[in-house]
Amino acid sequence: MTWPAVHISRAFDHDVAAVSSVAGDPENLPAWAAGLSAGIRHDEGRWFTDSPMGVVEVAFTGPVELGILDHDVTLPDGTVVSNPLRVVANDQGSEAVFTLFRRDGMSEADVESDVRLVRGDLDRLATLLDERLPRSR
Repeated sequence: MTWPAVHISRAFDHDVAAVSSVAGDPENLPAWAAGLSAGIRHDEGRWFTDSPMGVVEVAFTGPVELGILDHDVTLPDGTVVSNPLRVVANDQGSEAVFTLFRRDGMSEADVESDVRLVRGDLDRLATLLDERLPRSR
C-alpha cells in the first residue's frame, strides 16, 4: 500500500551545496524547522530536540552534501517518521522539495495544516539562507 503524497517546493537564490550546508546541519534546525524549534542537542552521536510530542530524535539519512536532506524523526513512542526533503539545482539557484505523506489516520485538515507548516519552514529557511550566505549569481 502507498500513501497519497503532496510535494511542497520552494526556490532559493543559493546553490545546492549552500542550501545543504545550512539546512543539513542539525544545529540550524531550530532556526527554520518549527516542529523542531525548541532547541537541539547532540548526545553520543545522536541529535535530540523537544517537540510538542516530547523528546524526539532527528537523523539525516543523506548524503546531505548531495542535497538529500531526508530525515527520520523518532517519536517518543518509538515510531519513526521518514521525511523526504531534496534540494535540486534550479538554474543558478536551487529548489527544495519536501514530500508530505498523508499517513493513515490523517484528515484532510491535518494535511492542509502540515502543508502550511512546511511552507512556513521553507520560508524561514529562505530567510536564514539570505542572512547567512551570498546569493548565487
